Amino acid sequence: MYYMWQTILKVWQHKDLRNKIAYVLGLLIIFRLAAHIPIPGVDINNLRNFFSSNAYLGFLNVFSGGALENFSLVMLGVGPYITASIIFQLLGMIVPKLEEMQKETDGHRKIQQWTRYLAVPMALIQGYATLMILQRTGGLLLNDITIWQKAMIVCLITGGSIFAMWLGELITEKNIGNGISIIIFAGIVARLPQATQQLLVSYDSSQLPLVVFYLAVALVMIFGVVYITEGQRNIPIATARQMRGQSLAGRETHLPMRVNQAGVIPIIFAVSLVLIPPIIGQYMAGTGIGWLVTFGNGIVYAFNNKLIYGLLYFFFVFVFTYFYTAVVFKPEQIAENLQKRGSFIPGIRPGKATIEYLQYVSNRLLLAGAVFLGLVAVLPVIIQALISGSTNSFIVGGTSLLIVVSVAIETVKQIEAQLQVREYEAF
Repeated sequence: MYYMWQTILKVWQHKDLRNKIAYVLGLLIIFRLAAHIPIPGVDINNLRNFFSSNAYLGFLNVFSGGALENFSLVMLGVGPYITASIIFQLLGMIVPKLEEMQKETDGHRKIQQWTRYLAVPMALIQGYATLMILQRTGGLLLNDITIWQKAMIVCLITGGSIFAMWLGELITEKNIGNGISIIIFAGIVARLPQATQQLLVSYDSSQLPLVVFYLAVALVMIFGVVYITEGQRNIPIATARQMRGQSLAGRETHLPMRVNQAGVIPIIFAVSLVLIPPIIGQYMAGTGIGWLVTFGNGIVYAFNNKLIYGLLYFFFVFVFTYFYTAVVFKPEQIAENLQKRGSFIPGIRPGKATIEYLQYVSNRLLLAGAVFLGLVAVLPVIIQALISGSTNSFIVGGTSLLIVVSVAIETVKQIEAQLQVREYEAF
């Protein structure tokens, strides 16, 4: 606690850092205000009842901070941008030219720009699909909406999504944390007061053991996420000795390699992918076309199976942990930089041997990190399957907890890094 207050005091002493944090908080307030500006054309009361009875759309509503059930301007949040990012990162594994561009600074910027462009049609498609799902559900859309009004609603949804993406990039530019992750974090945290109120209203003394058990599991999950996020292996780095006066001098440092280098991104990707099939299935089931209805109901039934849902969720978290790490971790660049500085790993030859060693260590660390992160992600699903009376809200709570803790750690570490830079400059 003392260290926390000391850090806050240090942040307050640096005007530029204080202004950056205030700027980020201001952008989050703007995002939350936009989440309460509804788009006309929907019966909000019926819509909220629908989301409370639909597990998958309720899941998405949690990550939008209630913007989806309010049918607000930013109802899609940064979802289309995340989808576009997934598409380009998958293409990077298939198309060699894109893979080469990802390794270069200019090429990476071009891919980021293309991702923004792709986010626009993704927002149009997702906005239209959401509108059609609500229309086929019945009673949610107002009956007097014309085709032009629907087009206007889709354009407003698209504009709101691009606005949320823009806010996320403005936050990222301040180096306080990943803007997209922070916006999702803000949406989840914004739901906490309402969730607490619902828990207190519906509280029954007979549920006390179950509530205590959930709190214990939540504490274990928080400890696990912090342990894996903070865990790292320090690889010793030696610098070639140089003559200093009449003696030989060398310098030894270390290269830290985190157990989970991908942070919270694999969880966000996994949540996005695991929710898409059942939503598509629900849309198919409402078309009225025989084979589409059968196929859509089959998808929804399959994802309602806790075993299939849990296995897919674990698989996506596991795969995306490896995949995103392969994107951000470049052993070739590290080996090249070490060689340029005249540094090396003791016992390992520079060049190809160093690259292979770094990749080997990274894969071993990632195996432990990906398995643990996947198990923590599906732990609420396992508990729901084993304990009768569990609700889907605990699944939402578990996944939300993973994201909130990971984003909080990442943001605090970036703030501390900026504090250290300013202290060194002052010294």
